[in-house]
Amino acid sequence: MAGSTKAAAAGPRWRRTSKGYYVPVGVTDELPEQRILEKSMRLPPGGAVTGWAACRLLGAAFFDGLATDGRTRVPVPLWVGDLAQLTKDEHARVVRDRMVPGELTRRSGIPCTRPLRALFDEARAAPDVREAVVAVDMMAAAELSSIQQLVEYVDTMGGVNGVPQVREALELASEDSRSPNETRLRLIWQLDAGLPRPLVNQPVFDRGGRLLGIADLLDPVAGVVGEFDGADHRSAARHSADVDRENRFRDAGLEVFRVTGPDIPRRGVIVARILAARGRARWLWPHARAWTTTPPADWAVELPSTSARPWCRAGQVAPARPWHRLHCSRPPGPHSI
Repeated sequence: MAGSTKAAAAGPRWRRTSKGYYVPVGVTDELPEQRILEKSMRLPPGGAVTGWAACRLLGAAFFDGLATDGRTRVPVPLWVGDLAQLTKDEHARVVRDRMVPGELTRRSGIPCTRPLRALFDEARAAPDVREAVVAVDMMAAAELSSIQQLVEYVDTMGGVNGVPQVREALELASEDSRSPNETRLRLIWQLDAGLPRPLVNQPVFDRGGRLLGIADLLDPVAGVVGEFDGADHRSAARHSADVDRENRFRDAGLEVFRVTGPDIPRRGVIVARILAARGRARWLWPHARAWTTTPPADWAVELPSTSARPWCRAGQVAPARPWHRLHCSRPPGPHSI
C-alpha cells in the first residue's frame, strides 16, 4: 500500500497507529492480526512479536488478544532485545529477556518468535496459573507444541522470570482440550471442587461398541460427564445434537451436568453443580455399567483421521480475513519507532 503524504496523514482520512505510522480510517483494528501488524511496525531491527500475538500468527486461532471477559484487549507483546528503547504505548508490552539463536521466524512478513518461545512468553506472563494452562492447552490443540516439548524447553530457561508459573501450568495441562473455557471448566473441577483429574474429550461407547458421544470431561469412576456449551452450541441443529448425546449418556447410566460461558466466572456455582451431579451418580463397578471407554476393535478404522486426536482442531479456524487486507503505512520523511 502506498504511503500518504504528511499533510494527508494529518487529515480525517487517516488513523495514527503509532508514531510515524498511519492507516486509512476505514481500516479498523478489530481483527487481532491487524492489531499485531500495527504494533509490529514499532519493532527495532531484530525484534519480534511474541506471546499471544506470535501464537496467533503461527496459527493458534484461540489466541484472540482478549482478556477472560472476552472484551478487554491485552497489549501486544514485543520482544526488543536488551538495548532497544521504545516509547510508552498502552497497547504494547515490551519483553527484554534473552533470546536463544534460532527462535525467530516470520509470518506474512511480520517477525515473530517460534512456537515454543511464543508459548513460554505467553504462559509466564499470564495473570495466573489457570490462564497459563489455557495457553499451553490451546497451543497443543492447534498442534503447534506438546507438553513434553515445553517441559524440555523450560528446562533450558533457568533464571528467566516466570518459569515457576510455567512449570506449575505444565502439571495441569492437557493435550486433549478443545477450547479455553473447556480448560477453565476442567481446572474448576480439579482445583476448586478438589476432585481427581477427569478424562478430557473421552469417547464413550455402549457395550455393543456404538459411540454414545465424546464427553468433554468424564469421571470414569463415578460415571459423571461434564459438558461445556460454547457459542457454537447455540444453533438449533447443534442444540438438538447435544440433547440427543445427553440422552444417550443418561440412558447408559451416566450423570450429566452442563456449563455455559457466562457460568465460568461463577466458580462456586459450577462446583455445586459438579458435586450435585456426583451425588446423583450411580458409581457402578465396571462390569455392571452399560457404557465403557474401551473402543471397539474397528474404532480406528471408523475415525476420519489416523490422528489419535482427530477432533483436536475443533474451533481452530484460519484468520477471518486474508492477510493482504491488513494495512499499515507511514508518510515519507523522518520517523521513529
